[in-house]
Amino acid sequence: GDVLGAGEGWAKSILFNARARDEFEAFFQRGDSFALGVCNGCQMLSQLDGLIPGTEQWPRFARNRSQQFEARLALVEVLDSPSVWLRGMAGARLPIVVAHGEGQAVFGTDTPAPAALRYVDCRGRVAARYPANPNGSPGGATGFSSADGRVTIMMPHPERLFRTVQHSWHPAGWGEDGPWLQL
Repeated sequence: GDVLGAGEGWAKSILFNARARDEFEAFFQRGDSFALGVCNGCQMLSQLDGLIPGTEQWPRFARNRSQQFEARLALVEVLDSPSVWLRGMAGARLPIVVAHGEGQAVFGTDTPAPAALRYVDCRGRVAARYPANPNGSPGGATGFSSADGRVTIMMPHPERLFRTVQHSWHPAGWGEDGPWLQL
């Protein structure tokens, strides 16, 4: 649920249970597996970075700079990344649903992980300030990929905006499927 620390609690239930930890680690070590973590799943997977190859620079997620739960639409840009989930979408600027209280990316190193998704303003510029950057993450960063692209985490919710009827406006050529359905 959307309670403070939900993703971290989920991760600890895996990390502190030897059998669950071994199963998750085996899954992430396989070359044919892939995973997507959204919101609480993003928080959870970011805490499992020791089990997921190529995620050493991933952030942890802290309370939004606004100190409140943010629930609304925002605009993101899909960046060039190895993510299998975002393949073919680089350069797209798309509306996305925000619904989180702990979405601020906090990096533990001087060399943060490159973002796969970032908040932008209505002119397509990196969203450095609230409200275009709803959580206060540096550089608007809100999605990340493992080095090999098999695991992607993101704080906003693309699964909540995948049909054109869910958009207040869309180009005529979209048909029934919105661009997030490509994910």
